[in-house]
Amino acid sequence: MNVHGTPDFRRRDLLKAIGVAAAVGMLPLSAPVAAAGRKLRIGIIGSGHVGSALGSVWARAGNEVMFSSRNLDNDRKLAAEVGANARAGTPQQAAAFGQVLLFAVPYSAFPGLIGSLGDSFRGKVVINASNPFPQRDGEIANRAREQGAGRFDAQLLPGAYVVRAFNAVPAARMASAHEDPGKFGMPIAGDRKAIAVASQLVREVGFEPVVVGGLDMAKYLMPGTPLAGEHTPAEVRSIAATLKP
Repeated sequence: MNVHGTPDFRRRDLLKAIGVAAAVGMLPLSAPVAAAGRKLRIGIIGSGHVGSALGSVWARAGNEVMFSSRNLDNDRKLAAEVGANARAGTPQQAAAFGQVLLFAVPYSAFPGLIGSLGDSFRGKVVINASNPFPQRDGEIANRAREQGAGRFDAQLLPGAYVVRAFNAVPAARMASAHEDPGKFGMPIAGDRKAIAVASQLVREVGFEPVVVGGLDMAKYLMPGTPLAGEHTPAEVRSIAATLKP
């Protein structure tokens, strides 16, 4: 245990991921960890409250962002409002465009959506902000909750480096956290090869990333779980220390 009460392996995993990112810094930007610390191309799949808030902040931080949803006209209007570094496309175009992909869609949309993307997500960091709600999403949400959302995501997205983040914080806070950076912690859980890149993007939004473990810990990053809501980084670490995979 470290001074924050968080198991040391979590800190080691983060440091290892950052070290790997530095070591492969000369690789092409299509390599996920090589992009850590650089400005990125981000495909936003689902440009509702969450996707539009995050994409807008990332674009204004200097990343190139493509918004996509089922309504291309709305995405074009959103990109025009955001201005520089923002554009619009179809989900297929956004998936091909992004070095990093953000999914912010109803969980019930995943089977059809992922089937339409082909192999475009393979080898990329995928941040999944979507939550499985049985009352809205039906049987697929029940399966995701029974298995654990993180592990289920990995099955849905074979070959991707999956991270779950932005799952249980209001979209309004995602849009404004950069005004007081580091005040709130953002628990993240996922593939260790993606942690450095995901942490960079969490910081750009204004949160302090707190790695709580691998995808087996992602079940605690949904509404109604202990890590949901707004907490300081220290509070996130303290809560995470009490949870088991």
